[in-house]
This record gives sequence, C-alpha cells and structure tokens, in this order.
Amino acid sequence: MKKIFQVAIAACLFTATTSKAQTALDFNTNDCNGNPVHLFSDLDAGKAVVLFYYMPSCGSCPPPAQKIQAMANNINATHPGMVKAYAFPFNNTTACSYSQTWVTSNSLPLYAPMDSGATAVASYGGFGMPTVVLVGGSNHRVMFSTLSFSTSDTTTMRDSILALMGTPTGINEITDNINSIDVFPNPANNNVTISVDIKTAGSLIVDVADMVGRQVAVISKENASTGINTKQFNTATLASGLYLIRINLNGNIVNQKLNVIH
Repeated sequence: MKKIFQVAIAACLFTATTSKAQTALDFNTNDCNGNPVHLFSDLDAGKAVVLFYYMPSCGSCPPPAQKIQAMANNINATHPGMVKAYAFPFNNTTACSYSQTWVTSNSLPLYAPMDSGATAVASYGGFGMPTVVLVGGSNHRVMFSTLSFSTSDTTTMRDSILALMGTPTGINEITDNINSIDVFPNPANNNVTISVDIKTAGSLIVDVADMVGRQVAVISKENASTGINTKQFNTATLASGLYLIRINLNGNIVNQKLNVIH
C-alpha cells in the first residue's frame, strides 16, 4: 500500500484541521455498483489499496486519479488484482449516482465508486482535494498520503507498493537476506517509520543519505534478529527534498527513497 496532489485551482483546497491517521479506517459495505467491499480483507490478502477522496466539480481531481491508475495498471499487469482503488466524495451528501458518473466519465475503471467519505477524509488529514491515501499490509498501515499532488508521488506510491509485495523498486534490488522494506509515511513531515523484515540475523545499519550519497543522519546501528525490525526517525531537522534511507545488512546495502515535505 508518497506526496498525494498539487491542486490547480484554489476552489478545491481546504485547510486541514486534524492529524493524519497512521492506520487505515476499515469499511465493510457495498460499493455504488452493489458489489461487496471490505478494506481489511483486501489488506489481509496482501493487496495495496488506493483511497481517493475528491470534491464534486473539482476539475483538478481527475488527472491525479488517472496518473495513479496508469501506475497501478502497470503493477497489476505483473501482479494481477493486487492493487485496488476506491473513489469517495469528500462529503456524506453526494449520491452514489454522482460517484458512478464521476468514475465512468473520467475513464477510471480501476476505481470502485463509493459514497460517504467525510469521516475518512478528516481522519486522513483533509480537506485538501484530492486527498489520496495508500494503505497496505496485514497491520493495515497508511503507507502514503498527500493533500497536494506532484508527478513524483506516483513513483513513491509505486515503490511502496512494490516493497509491500517484496518486489525490487528500481533503486536497489532487495537482497536475499531481506524480505521487504517499508518507509512510511512517505512523504514525511516530522516522523517516519522504517520497517525491515529480515531473513538472516546480523549487523544492521540504517542511515539517511542525500541523493548524491552523502550521509546526513544515522538512525540505528545494532545486531538485529530475524523478523520485522522497526525504527523511528524524526525528519524535522532535514530540509524538504528527496533522500535515501539506506539499509545495510551484513554489508549488503538497499536504498529506499524518502520525500521530506515541511
């Protein structure tokens, strides 16, 4: 399951009044086409899920949804059905008929049309339009969320999804000693969590480098046991921009991009 979209018109922008949830809000209902949907069942099955919250008549909302759909379709081509998406209006008053029309008129077949998105938007940090959230994992975590879209966000989302599936992200391939690496939330404002699932115990060094490879912070140095090792890092001291989280396990290094936005 980054940082999620740069709004082209001020009319689609609201002010966030709540902190962002780090765990997904479950829903178990029918979509607007009458199909049963259960978010946590999707996540427990190993799927990544995009939750897209839009404002009716917001002209800048469909393009980000289309970019995300193109990215997800590429992943689904090699991992069939493993990326799902739901499109919600940001309020509880927009009817299902509008949501269905919004999906079809904008050529967004990946997205199941939904209604009643107000509670989730507030929990995920709204009300920037669109609000985009990527969730995944059996712990139902928020892997990425944003209120303002940039093109690099789809790359960050792609890398998070591929990491969830244990697939190389295009930076460095996952080594034989590591099952998966997750960096979330991404982009990060103040705090980021790094979760490394390792197969072989040994020396684990986690640090942060800039995009030319210069070390800017050391997160941890330790002898790590097998299984999931979780580290916390406060990004408040870093300037906004792109960085690399470097995972060094027994001398084998894997990099993951981190986008810091203040």
